[in-house]
Amino acid sequence: MDRRVFWLDTEFGVTCSFGPPDEAAHYLLRPLISSGRSDSAVLRNTAQLHLEAGRQVVYATPECDHLSDLIAYDKAGERILEGLLAAAGRRQREEGIAGDIEVFKDIADAAGNSYGCHEHYLVGQRGEFGRLADILIPFLVTRQLICGPGKIIQTRNGAAYGLSHRAEHIWATVSAAATRSKPIISTRAGPRARADGFRRLHVTVGDSNMSETTTLLKVGSTDLVLRMIDAGARMRDLTLDNPIRALREVSRDLTGRSRIRLAHGTELSALEIQREYLTEAQRFASRNGADPAGQRVLELWERTLDSIETGDLDAIAREIDWVIKYQLIERCRARDNLPLSSPRLAQLDLAYHDVRRRRGEYYQLERSSAVERVVRDIDIFEAKTIPPALGRQTEL
Repeated sequence: MDRRVFWLDTEFGVTCSFGPPDEAAHYLLRPLISSGRSDSAVLRNTAQLHLEAGRQVVYATPECDHLSDLIAYDKAGERILEGLLAAAGRRQREEGIAGDIEVFKDIADAAGNSYGCHEHYLVGQRGEFGRLADILIPFLVTRQLICGPGKIIQTRNGAAYGLSHRAEHIWATVSAAATRSKPIISTRAGPRARADGFRRLHVTVGDSNMSETTTLLKVGSTDLVLRMIDAGARMRDLTLDNPIRALREVSRDLTGRSRIRLAHGTELSALEIQREYLTEAQRFASRNGADPAGQRVLELWERTLDSIETGDLDAIAREIDWVIKYQLIERCRARDNLPLSSPRLAQLDLAYHDVRRRRGEYYQLERSSAVERVVRDIDIFEAKTIPPALGRQTEL
């Protein structure tokens, strides 16, 4: 497929100091959603904002065919929610309601609910879906090494820093029950196109990202792997013995070196598995060419694996979410001599994902030019109201 269409559904966590989160979510979206008539609104940019199960805020980007557009519309969702938070604050003051509503992109709450990011890729109907899933699952299980957002997680041995919080909440490899079983890939996927030509690949294992460059790498590397599969590329069998167990093991190993058992009995590390996919993607790009976005993805993918393998995380400390947050937390730990289990660090972990640019820890880093960008603020501003022009090409 020469032209990929993709979009993201991002689930946001809402907290509230004056009532239950579901009431806060309704209050937040009140200007857009009339209670009792609909839990969904189509926005001016053709994105959708809705309440999942009546309580969870979900922003779905428009369908895009270029990575820079997708990132701009993903960030536009944060800006739209930031504006809704400001409007809700004004209504609270007018109505005499004390307290705060907060919105976070990528958290797991105290009730055990997991908020992540669903990725959707339009793929051809020609190939067998089972083959596509078999090739893709080892990549997705180990992909968190290059694009996880980072998370302080609780283990039997106490608090630990992991690559992904989503990995702790996945219970199936492929399933139609996306909400109940939380699979790596969901088969509940209408085509959003002619059903005889295309189908939608619905990836539910991914985390949301604050870093634009991490989103670029997450979606761009997956697109390259899908293009390889579409072209009939043959890879050696990397089928995992237990993908769900491997998902958690990868998440808890920042070095990427722990051994993962394959179905045929051999063992490879997450780094080695990612190297296999990267090498094939580089060969594919050398034969078929790559646009500037693809070239940037390949360069960042290789540099990320090199940095993790050598332990030189500073080389990717401006681009990869889990490294950016890890170093932020470690600086705070060293300065104040805190254990990883400290509530202050848990709050810092959460504040990294605050969508309010004046308060969010990620946005403080962005204001100080401590992180790399993919799109400009004007691109994000325009993406709030202007629908995407499919086919628009922007240099990365």
